[in-house]
Amino acid sequence: MTEQSGGEAMRADVAESWQRSAAAGVRSDAVEVPVLVSDADLRSMREAHPLNRVFPLLDDVLGQAVRECDAVMAVGDASGNLLWVCGASSSLRKAESIGFVEGSNWDERLAGTNAPGLALATGAPATVTRREHFRSSVQPWSCAAVPIHDPGTSQLLGVLDITGGDQVVVPQTLAMVRAAARLAEAELARTQLTRPQVSSQHGLRLMIEALGRSESLVSVDDGRGSVSTLRLSPRHSEILTLLAASPSGMSGDELSVLLYEDDGASSTLRAELNRLRGLLGDQLLLSRPYRLAAGVSSDWLAVEAQLAAGDLRGAMRSYRGPMLPRSNAPGIVRLRDSLAHSLRHALLRSNEPDLMSTWTRSAWGRDDYEMWLAQRAAVGRTSPVLPLIEGQIARLDAELG
Repeated sequence: MTEQSGGEAMRADVAESWQRSAAAGVRSDAVEVPVLVSDADLRSMREAHPLNRVFPLLDDVLGQAVRECDAVMAVGDASGNLLWVCGASSSLRKAESIGFVEGSNWDERLAGTNAPGLALATGAPATVTRREHFRSSVQPWSCAAVPIHDPGTSQLLGVLDITGGDQVVVPQTLAMVRAAARLAEAELARTQLTRPQVSSQHGLRLMIEALGRSESLVSVDDGRGSVSTLRLSPRHSEILTLLAASPSGMSGDELSVLLYEDDGASSTLRAELNRLRGLLGDQLLLSRPYRLAAGVSSDWLAVEAQLAAGDLRGAMRSYRGPMLPRSNAPGIVRLRDSLAHSLRHALLRSNEPDLMSTWTRSAWGRDDYEMWLAQRAAVGRTSPVLPLIEGQIARLDAELG
Protein backbone atom coordinates (compact mmCIF):
# COMPACT_ATOMS: atom_id res chain seq x y z
CA MET A 1 0.00 0.00 0.00
CA THR A 2 1.06 3.61 -0.58
CA GLU A 3 0.13 6.67 1.41
CA GLN A 4 -2.19 9.58 0.72
CA SER A 5 -1.48 13.09 1.88
CA GLY A 6 -1.70 13.16 5.65
CA GLY A 7 -0.08 9.74 5.95
CA GLU A 8 -3.21 7.65 5.29
CA ALA A 9 -2.60 4.29 3.65
CA MET A 10 -3.80 3.91 0.06
CA ARG A 11 -4.75 0.59 -1.53
CA ALA A 12 -2.62 -0.53 -4.48
CA ASP A 13 -5.47 -0.54 -7.03
CA VAL A 14 -6.46 2.98 -6.00
CA ALA A 15 -2.84 4.18 -6.18
CA GLU A 16 -2.57 2.78 -9.71
CA SER A 17 -5.82 4.52 -10.64
CA TRP A 18 -4.48 7.84 -9.31
CA GLN A 19 -1.42 7.42 -11.50
CA ARG A 20 -3.56 6.67 -14.55
CA SER A 21 -5.74 9.68 -13.79
CA ALA A 22 -2.79 12.03 -13.38
CA ALA A 23 -1.13 10.65 -16.52
CA ALA A 24 -4.32 11.36 -18.47
CA GLY A 25 -4.23 14.99 -17.35
CA VAL A 26 -7.17 14.97 -14.93
CA ARG A 27 -7.04 17.96 -12.57
CA SER A 28 -7.67 17.17 -8.93
CA ASP A 29 -9.37 20.55 -8.46
CA ALA A 30 -11.85 20.03 -11.32
CA VAL A 31 -15.39 20.24 -9.93
CA GLU A 32 -17.46 18.47 -12.59
CA VAL A 33 -16.88 15.92 -15.32
CA PRO A 34 -17.77 16.38 -18.99
CA VAL A 35 -21.25 15.53 -20.24
CA LEU A 36 -20.51 13.74 -23.50
CA VAL A 37 -24.02 12.50 -24.33
CA SER A 38 -26.67 15.09 -25.13
CA ASP A 39 -30.28 14.68 -24.04
CA ALA A 40 -31.18 14.12 -27.68
CA ASP A 41 -28.73 11.20 -28.00
CA LEU A 42 -29.33 9.68 -24.58
CA ARG A 43 -32.64 8.03 -25.46
CA SER A 44 -31.30 6.35 -28.59
CA MET A 45 -28.16 5.18 -26.75
CA ARG A 46 -30.33 3.63 -24.04
CA GLU A 47 -32.63 1.90 -26.49
CA ALA A 48 -29.72 0.43 -28.43
CA HIS A 49 -27.78 -0.76 -25.38
CA PRO A 50 -28.11 -4.40 -24.19
CA LEU A 51 -28.51 -3.26 -20.57
CA ASN A 52 -31.74 -1.52 -21.54
CA ARG A 53 -33.40 -4.93 -21.22
CA VAL A 54 -32.31 -5.36 -17.61
CA PHE A 55 -32.39 -1.81 -16.25
CA PRO A 56 -35.99 -2.22 -14.93
CA LEU A 57 -34.79 -5.31 -13.06
CA LEU A 58 -31.82 -3.44 -11.58
CA ASP A 59 -34.05 -0.54 -10.56
CA ASP A 60 -36.48 -2.95 -8.95
CA VAL A 61 -33.72 -4.79 -7.04
CA LEU A 62 -31.65 -1.79 -5.94
CA GLY A 63 -33.72 1.31 -6.67
CA GLN A 64 -35.79 1.35 -3.51
CA ALA A 65 -32.77 0.58 -1.33
CA VAL A 66 -30.73 3.51 -2.69
CA ARG A 67 -33.68 5.88 -2.29
CA GLU A 68 -34.05 4.90 1.35
CA CYS A 69 -30.35 5.39 2.18
CA ASP A 70 -29.93 8.76 0.46
CA ALA A 71 -27.75 7.30 -2.31
CA VAL A 72 -28.00 7.10 -6.09
CA MET A 73 -27.79 4.14 -8.47
CA ALA A 74 -26.14 4.52 -11.86
CA VAL A 75 -25.76 2.23 -14.86
CA GLY A 76 -23.08 3.13 -17.37
CA ASP A 77 -21.85 1.73 -20.66
CA ALA A 78 -18.40 0.24 -21.29
CA SER A 79 -17.00 3.68 -22.17
CA GLY A 80 -18.02 5.20 -18.83
CA ASN A 81 -21.08 7.14 -20.04
CA LEU A 82 -23.82 7.14 -17.39
CA LEU A 83 -27.00 6.06 -19.19
CA TRP A 84 -29.26 5.91 -16.13
CA VAL A 85 -28.98 7.66 -12.76
CA CYS A 86 -31.79 7.22 -10.24
CA GLY A 87 -32.46 7.99 -6.60
CA ALA A 88 -34.42 10.30 -4.34
CA SER A 89 -34.79 13.86 -5.62
CA SER A 90 -32.60 15.26 -2.84
CA SER A 91 -29.84 12.75 -3.60
CA LEU A 92 -29.97 13.48 -7.31
CA ARG A 93 -29.60 17.21 -6.64
CA LYS A 94 -26.51 16.56 -4.51
CA ALA A 95 -25.05 14.33 -7.22
CA GLU A 96 -25.56 17.06 -9.79
CA SER A 97 -23.09 19.25 -7.88
CA ILE A 98 -20.23 16.94 -8.94
CA GLY A 99 -21.58 16.23 -12.41
CA PHE A 100 -22.82 12.72 -11.56
CA VAL A 101 -25.71 12.95 -14.01
CA GLU A 102 -27.06 11.05 -16.98
CA GLY A 103 -24.86 11.60 -20.01
CA SER A 104 -21.71 12.38 -18.01
CA ASN A 105 -18.60 10.26 -18.47
CA TRP A 106 -16.81 8.72 -15.47
CA ASP A 107 -13.93 7.02 -17.23
CA GLU A 108 -10.78 7.49 -15.10
CA ARG A 109 -9.05 9.53 -17.79
CA LEU A 110 -11.85 12.12 -17.64
CA ALA A 111 -13.21 11.92 -14.10
CA GLY A 112 -10.23 10.69 -12.09
CA THR A 113 -10.37 7.76 -9.67
CA ASN A 114 -13.93 6.62 -8.91
CA ALA A 115 -15.61 3.24 -8.47
CA PRO A 116 -17.39 2.90 -11.84
CA GLY A 117 -14.26 4.07 -13.67
CA LEU A 118 -12.04 1.71 -11.67
CA ALA A 119 -14.40 -1.23 -12.26
CA LEU A 120 -14.34 -0.55 -16.01
CA ALA A 121 -10.55 -0.19 -16.06
CA THR A 122 -9.89 -3.42 -14.17
CA GLY A 123 -12.94 -5.51 -15.07
CA ALA A 124 -13.44 -6.28 -11.37
CA PRO A 125 -15.71 -5.02 -8.56
CA ALA A 126 -14.42 -1.82 -6.99
CA THR A 127 -15.03 0.42 -4.00
CA VAL A 128 -13.70 3.95 -3.60
CA THR A 129 -14.08 5.79 -0.31
CA ARG A 130 -14.10 9.51 0.25
CA ARG A 131 -10.43 10.53 0.19
CA GLU A 132 -9.57 7.81 -2.31
CA HIS A 133 -11.25 9.88 -5.04
CA PHE A 134 -8.73 11.72 -7.20
CA ARG A 135 -10.80 14.89 -7.48
CA SER A 136 -11.40 16.79 -4.25
CA SER A 137 -14.98 17.71 -5.22
CA VAL A 138 -15.95 14.01 -5.10
CA GLN A 139 -14.32 13.27 -1.75
CA PRO A 140 -17.53 13.79 0.28
CA TRP A 141 -18.86 10.69 -1.52
CA SER A 142 -18.14 6.97 -1.50
CA CYS A 143 -19.08 4.47 -4.20
CA ALA A 144 -19.22 0.75 -5.03
CA ALA A 145 -19.38 -0.60 -8.58
CA VAL A 146 -19.43 -3.95 -10.40
CA PRO A 147 -18.86 -4.53 -14.13
CA ILE A 148 -21.55 -6.33 -16.14
CA HIS A 149 -20.54 -8.73 -18.92
CA ASP A 150 -22.38 -10.35 -21.79
CA PRO A 151 -23.05 -13.92 -20.56
CA GLY A 152 -22.50 -15.38 -24.01
CA THR A 153 -19.30 -13.64 -25.11
CA SER A 154 -17.85 -12.29 -21.82
CA GLN A 155 -17.69 -8.85 -23.52
CA LEU A 156 -17.80 -5.93 -21.08
CA LEU A 157 -21.21 -4.27 -21.42
CA GLY A 158 -21.09 -1.66 -18.70
CA VAL A 159 -21.10 -1.04 -14.98
CA LEU A 160 -23.54 -0.89 -12.07
CA ASP A 161 -22.74 1.65 -9.35
CA ILE A 162 -24.11 2.90 -6.06
CA THR A 163 -22.82 6.29 -4.88
CA GLY A 164 -23.61 7.83 -1.51
CA GLY A 165 -22.21 8.11 1.99
CA ASP A 166 -19.97 5.84 4.06
CA GLN A 167 -22.66 3.12 4.23
CA VAL A 168 -22.07 2.45 0.53
CA VAL A 169 -18.64 0.88 1.00
CA VAL A 170 -19.49 -1.64 3.71
CA PRO A 171 -19.04 -5.26 2.53
CA GLN A 172 -22.79 -5.89 2.54
CA THR A 173 -23.40 -3.13 -0.01
CA LEU A 174 -20.76 -4.38 -2.44
CA ALA A 175 -22.18 -7.89 -2.07
CA MET A 176 -25.63 -6.53 -2.89
CA VAL A 177 -24.36 -4.69 -5.99
CA ARG A 178 -22.44 -7.77 -7.09
CA ALA A 179 -25.55 -9.94 -6.68
CA ALA A 180 -27.63 -7.46 -8.69
CA ALA A 181 -25.04 -7.45 -11.49
CA ARG A 182 -25.01 -11.27 -11.59
CA LEU A 183 -28.81 -11.26 -11.62
CA ALA A 184 -28.72 -8.90 -14.61
CA GLU A 185 -26.30 -11.21 -16.42
CA ALA A 186 -28.56 -14.19 -15.69
CA GLU A 187 -31.53 -12.30 -17.10
CA LEU A 188 -29.54 -11.40 -20.21
CA ALA A 189 -28.69 -15.06 -20.64
CA ARG A 190 -32.35 -16.01 -20.26
CA THR A 191 -33.51 -13.46 -22.83
CA GLN A 192 -30.81 -14.62 -25.23
CA LEU A 193 -32.14 -18.16 -24.98
CA THR A 194 -35.64 -16.99 -25.90
CA ARG A 195 -34.36 -15.48 -29.18
CA PRO A 196 -32.95 -17.38 -32.17
CA GLN A 197 -29.30 -18.09 -31.37
CA VAL A 198 -26.32 -18.18 -33.68
CA SER A 199 -24.94 -21.02 -31.60
CA SER A 200 -28.13 -23.07 -31.95
CA GLN A 201 -27.89 -22.73 -35.72
CA HIS A 202 -24.22 -23.52 -36.01
CA GLY A 203 -23.75 -26.04 -33.22
CA LEU A 204 -21.01 -26.05 -30.63
CA ARG A 205 -19.19 -22.92 -29.57
CA LEU A 206 -16.04 -22.44 -27.48
CA MET A 207 -14.93 -19.42 -25.51
CA ILE A 208 -11.26 -19.61 -24.44
CA GLU A 209 -9.60 -17.35 -21.87
CA ALA A 210 -5.80 -17.66 -21.94
CA LEU A 211 -4.47 -14.13 -21.33
CA GLY A 212 -2.66 -13.82 -18.02
CA ARG A 213 -3.49 -17.44 -17.18
CA SER A 214 -1.22 -20.46 -17.02
CA GLU A 215 -4.28 -22.69 -17.26
CA SER A 216 -6.97 -21.77 -19.79
CA LEU A 217 -10.57 -21.31 -18.77
CA VAL A 218 -12.87 -22.77 -21.44
CA SER A 219 -16.64 -22.38 -21.78
CA VAL A 220 -18.42 -24.91 -24.02
CA ASP A 221 -21.85 -23.96 -25.39
CA ASP A 222 -23.64 -26.98 -26.84
CA GLY A 223 -25.96 -24.81 -28.93
CA ARG A 224 -29.03 -25.87 -26.94
CA GLY A 225 -28.67 -23.56 -23.98
CA SER A 226 -26.27 -25.61 -21.88
CA VAL A 227 -22.91 -24.00 -21.06
CA SER A 228 -20.17 -25.79 -19.12
CA THR A 229 -16.88 -24.29 -17.93
CA LEU A 230 -13.59 -26.17 -17.64
CA ARG A 231 -10.15 -25.26 -16.32
CA LEU A 232 -7.60 -27.09 -18.45
CA SER A 233 -4.15 -28.33 -17.52
CA PRO A 234 -1.19 -26.33 -18.90
CA ARG A 235 -0.57 -28.89 -21.66
CA HIS A 236 -4.21 -29.10 -22.68
CA SER A 237 -4.34 -25.30 -22.62
CA GLU A 238 -1.47 -25.20 -25.11
CA ILE A 239 -3.07 -27.77 -27.42
CA LEU A 240 -6.46 -26.06 -27.44
CA THR A 241 -4.91 -22.63 -28.05
CA LEU A 242 -2.84 -23.92 -30.97
CA LEU A 243 -5.87 -25.63 -32.52
CA ALA A 244 -7.98 -22.49 -32.03
CA ALA A 245 -5.30 -20.50 -33.88
CA SER A 246 -5.42 -22.94 -36.81
CA PRO A 247 -9.08 -23.29 -37.90
CA SER A 248 -8.21 -25.51 -40.86
CA GLY A 249 -6.51 -28.01 -38.56
CA MET A 250 -3.07 -29.59 -38.27
CA SER A 251 -1.47 -32.98 -38.66
CA GLY A 252 0.03 -34.67 -35.62
CA ASP A 253 3.53 -33.80 -36.82
CA GLU A 254 2.64 -30.12 -37.30
CA LEU A 255 1.03 -29.92 -33.87
CA SER A 256 3.99 -31.69 -32.28
CA VAL A 257 6.47 -29.15 -33.72
CA LEU A 258 4.45 -26.28 -32.25
CA LEU A 259 3.92 -28.01 -28.92
CA TYR A 260 7.26 -29.51 -27.92
CA GLU A 261 10.61 -27.74 -27.58
CA ASP A 262 12.36 -30.94 -28.64
CA ASP A 263 11.08 -33.90 -30.62
CA GLY A 264 7.91 -35.01 -28.91
CA ALA A 265 6.93 -38.62 -29.06
CA SER A 266 3.84 -39.08 -31.23
CA SER A 267 2.41 -41.51 -28.67
CA THR A 268 2.64 -38.80 -25.97
CA LEU A 269 0.75 -36.31 -28.15
CA ARG A 270 -1.92 -38.86 -29.03
CA ALA A 271 -2.43 -39.62 -25.35
CA GLU A 272 -2.80 -35.91 -24.52
CA LEU A 273 -5.28 -35.44 -27.38
CA ASN A 274 -7.32 -38.43 -26.22
CA ARG A 275 -7.49 -37.02 -22.70
CA LEU A 276 -8.51 -33.60 -24.05
CA ARG A 277 -11.16 -35.22 -26.25
CA GLY A 278 -12.49 -36.96 -23.16
CA LEU A 279 -12.90 -33.57 -21.47
CA LEU A 280 -14.38 -31.69 -24.41
CA GLY A 281 -16.33 -34.47 -26.09
CA ASP A 282 -15.89 -36.51 -29.27
CA GLN A 283 -17.97 -34.09 -31.34
CA LEU A 284 -15.76 -31.12 -30.57
CA LEU A 285 -12.22 -32.38 -31.16
CA LEU A 286 -11.80 -34.10 -34.52
CA SER A 287 -8.81 -35.81 -36.12
CA ARG A 288 -7.24 -36.19 -39.58
CA PRO A 289 -6.42 -33.36 -39.35
CA TYR A 290 -6.74 -32.40 -35.70
CA ARG A 291 -9.21 -29.53 -35.54
CA LEU A 292 -12.01 -27.99 -33.48
CA ALA A 293 -15.52 -28.61 -34.75
CA ALA A 294 -16.93 -25.50 -33.09
CA GLY A 295 -17.16 -21.78 -33.47
CA VAL A 296 -14.27 -20.37 -31.44
CA SER A 297 -13.99 -17.04 -29.65
CA SER A 298 -11.22 -16.07 -27.26
CA ASP A 299 -9.84 -13.20 -25.23
CA TRP A 300 -6.73 -12.88 -27.40
CA LEU A 301 -8.80 -12.78 -30.59
CA ALA A 302 -10.83 -9.98 -29.00
CA VAL A 303 -7.64 -7.99 -28.39
CA GLU A 304 -6.53 -8.55 -31.99
CA ALA A 305 -9.93 -7.42 -33.30
CA GLN A 306 -9.91 -4.29 -31.15
CA LEU A 307 -6.42 -3.40 -32.34
CA ALA A 308 -7.49 -3.92 -35.95
CA ALA A 309 -10.45 -1.62 -35.37
CA GLY A 310 -8.22 1.06 -33.83
CA ASP A 311 -9.75 0.61 -30.37
CA LEU A 312 -6.54 0.67 -28.36
CA ARG A 313 -8.32 1.49 -25.12
CA GLY A 314 -10.61 -1.49 -25.52
CA ALA A 315 -7.65 -3.71 -26.41
CA MET A 316 -5.82 -2.63 -23.25
CA ARG A 317 -8.92 -3.32 -21.18
CA SER A 318 -9.19 -6.82 -22.66
CA TYR A 319 -5.49 -7.63 -22.31
CA ARG A 320 -5.13 -9.37 -18.96
CA GLY A 321 -1.49 -10.28 -19.51
CA PRO A 322 0.66 -12.45 -21.76
CA MET A 323 -0.92 -15.57 -23.24
CA LEU A 324 -0.19 -18.70 -21.14
CA PRO A 325 2.83 -16.91 -19.60
CA ARG A 326 4.54 -20.04 -18.26
CA SER A 327 4.37 -21.95 -21.53
CA ASN A 328 7.55 -22.67 -23.48
CA ALA A 329 5.77 -24.39 -26.37
CA PRO A 330 7.23 -22.84 -29.57
CA GLY A 331 3.81 -22.20 -31.10
CA ILE A 332 2.51 -20.53 -27.93
CA VAL A 333 5.64 -18.39 -27.60
CA ARG A 334 5.12 -17.20 -31.18
CA LEU A 335 1.44 -16.34 -30.60
CA ARG A 336 2.18 -14.71 -27.25
CA ASP A 337 5.01 -12.56 -28.58
CA SER A 338 3.10 -11.54 -31.69
CA LEU A 339 0.13 -10.25 -29.69
CA ALA A 340 2.31 -8.49 -27.10
CA HIS A 341 4.43 -6.83 -29.80
CA SER A 342 1.37 -5.62 -31.71
CA LEU A 343 -0.19 -4.13 -28.59
CA ARG A 344 3.08 -2.60 -27.41
CA HIS A 345 3.76 -1.04 -30.82
CA ALA A 346 0.30 0.54 -30.86
CA LEU A 347 0.88 1.89 -27.36
CA LEU A 348 4.22 3.44 -28.25
CA ARG A 349 2.58 5.28 -31.12
CA SER A 350 -0.55 6.31 -29.22
CA ASN A 351 0.64 9.30 -27.18
CA GLU A 352 -1.88 8.15 -24.53
CA PRO A 353 -0.02 8.49 -21.21
CA ASP A 354 -2.69 6.79 -19.09
CA LEU A 355 -2.61 3.68 -21.28
CA MET A 356 1.19 3.69 -21.21
CA SER A 357 0.96 3.94 -17.42
CA THR A 358 -1.24 0.82 -17.34
CA TRP A 359 1.49 -1.01 -19.26
CA THR A 360 4.46 0.20 -17.21
CA ARG A 361 2.72 -0.58 -13.92
CA SER A 362 2.07 -4.16 -14.97
CA ALA A 363 4.32 -7.12 -14.16
CA TRP A 364 5.17 -7.56 -17.85
CA GLY A 365 5.77 -3.87 -18.62
CA ARG A 366 7.50 -2.66 -15.46
CA ASP A 367 10.98 -2.85 -17.03
CA ASP A 368 10.01 -1.64 -20.49
CA TYR A 369 12.56 1.17 -20.84
CA GLU A 370 11.29 2.40 -24.19
CA MET A 371 7.72 2.64 -22.88
CA TRP A 372 8.85 4.66 -19.86
CA LEU A 373 10.61 7.08 -22.22
CA ALA A 374 7.50 7.34 -24.40
CA GLN A 375 5.36 7.91 -21.32
CA ARG A 376 7.66 10.70 -20.15
CA ALA A 377 7.34 12.43 -23.51
CA ALA A 378 3.56 11.99 -23.53
CA VAL A 379 2.83 13.44 -20.07
CA GLY A 380 4.76 16.68 -20.64
CA ARG A 381 7.10 18.61 -18.38
CA THR A 382 4.39 19.90 -15.99
CA SER A 383 2.73 16.57 -15.19
CA PRO A 384 2.58 15.65 -11.49
CA VAL A 385 3.58 12.06 -12.36
CA LEU A 386 6.78 13.14 -14.10
CA PRO A 387 8.98 12.58 -10.99
CA LEU A 388 7.64 9.01 -10.69
CA ILE A 389 8.39 8.30 -14.34
CA GLU A 390 11.87 9.77 -14.14
CA GLY A 391 12.52 7.74 -11.00
CA GLN A 392 11.71 4.53 -12.86
CA ILE A 393 13.90 5.55 -15.79
CA ALA A 394 16.75 6.22 -13.37
CA ARG A 395 16.17 2.79 -11.79
CA LEU A 396 16.43 1.08 -15.14
CA ASP A 397 19.49 3.15 -16.09
CA ALA A 398 21.21 1.90 -12.93
CA GLU A 399 20.13 -1.73 -13.44
CA LEU A 400 20.97 -1.82 -17.14
CA GLY A 401 24.24 0.06 -16.71
